[in-house]
Amino acid sequence: MNKTELKEFLDQKVIQYNNPNFIESDPIQIPHQFSIKEDIEIAGFLTATIAWGNRKMIIKNASKMVELMGNSPYDFVMNHKEHHLDNFDSFVHRTFNAYDFQYFIKSLQHIYKNHQGLENVFSKNTTKTSIQPAIHNFKQLFFEIPHLQRTEKHISDPLKGSAAKRINMFLRWMIRNDKTGVDFGIWKSISPSILSCPLDVHSGNVARKLGLLTRKQNDAKALNELDLNLRKMDKNDPVKYDFALFGLGVFEQF
Repeated sequence: MNKTELKEFLDQKVIQYNNPNFIESDPIQIPHQFSIKEDIEIAGFLTATIAWGNRKMIIKNASKMVELMGNSPYDFVMNHKEHHLDNFDSFVHRTFNAYDFQYFIKSLQHIYKNHQGLENVFSKNTTKTSIQPAIHNFKQLFFEIPHLQRTEKHISDPLKGSAAKRINMFLRWMIRNDKTGVDFGIWKSISPSILSCPLDVHSGNVARKLGLLTRKQNDAKALNELDLNLRKMDKNDPVKYDFALFGLGVFEQF
């Protein structure tokens, strides 16, 4: 395929997958249970944090997280008492355990009480061309209250070489707003043009087969290469192509 044919092919795949039918098999269904901005943010952030491995297990465990917060994430984050966190003792998703979950609740409370919420934290440190510096600064702020070192591995840092797939996915959910009903678009202070594709095994393999990515590792350098090529196809909304790459990889074994 030449560049024009490739863009037409991927644009068609975006239409195929970027619609409400996508929600029912995807972890994004968890924040879609809510209508209040802060509930969507918190449910989305926690869901994205554990979004690796089997998708059914991700959805099951993210649902459990929401249940443990009384199905009111923002109210729980802001008003929980220490003994309420004891209910998390049996929670585990792969290497994300009860202590990690408890710390995430405490840190989210710290962010909403002292830093005007998640959107404000991310919007302060973006550049005109990238949201990756904002992820780096977010991680520093997220761990500025006392914590175990082990919990830091659950937030990736792109400035240390990570593709930061899960947090880039969360940011796509919050920022993209194309009226199709999948992504929320509730963060108005950050442009979708600076988003990065959530790069994982599936999207990476498809991108390589299509000539959008040459680097073999799925790391920050690969993400930058992929971003540059996706922005050539749509400078205003480059990460819409995540739907095409993911759909081709997961649903079509492209």
